Amino acid sequence: MSVPRATIGRMNKARQLRLAKDAMDRDWADPDLDLAAIAAHAGYSRYHFIRAFRETYGETPGQYLTHRRIERAEDLLRTANLSVTEICHLVGFSSLGTFSARFKTWTGLTPSEYRTRHVGRGAALIPGCYAMHWLGGHRPGPGRAAGQRNSGEAD
Repeated sequence: MSVPRATIGRMNKARQLRLAKDAMDRDWADPDLDLAAIAAHAGYSRYHFIRAFRETYGETPGQYLTHRRIERAEDLLRTANLSVTEICHLVGFSSLGTFSARFKTWTGLTPSEYRTRHVGRGAALIPGCYAMHWLGGHRPGPGRAAGQRNSGEAD
């Protein structure tokens, strides 16, 4: 007994989309996460990938990635002693305004309101330096190579 080609095609499509979704789950904090690269990873053009992803998961890849980033930001706002701006950049947003607007749309609260409402219900906040180190937040800035120092920094 053989499996119909249409069934194999649907299984391959689901597998390809799952691999792309896994890549987004793995690299969610990368602000340069590129839709074209993720689509190519799944073997699709950008536009076909968006349609197939929405059909399978009920939201576009951009919406999915935004939701993952907002969920991570919620965790950090509850647990880490970091500023909203630091959290914004750690979760992959490059604009504080966009981050705040999307956060409020998703949660109904601004990031500051969310923190005020949820902090103090559990353990003490994780010091920011530990959270930054654990999340890989110490990245070289634009135009600076890793290990390169400002001229005013001590040796």
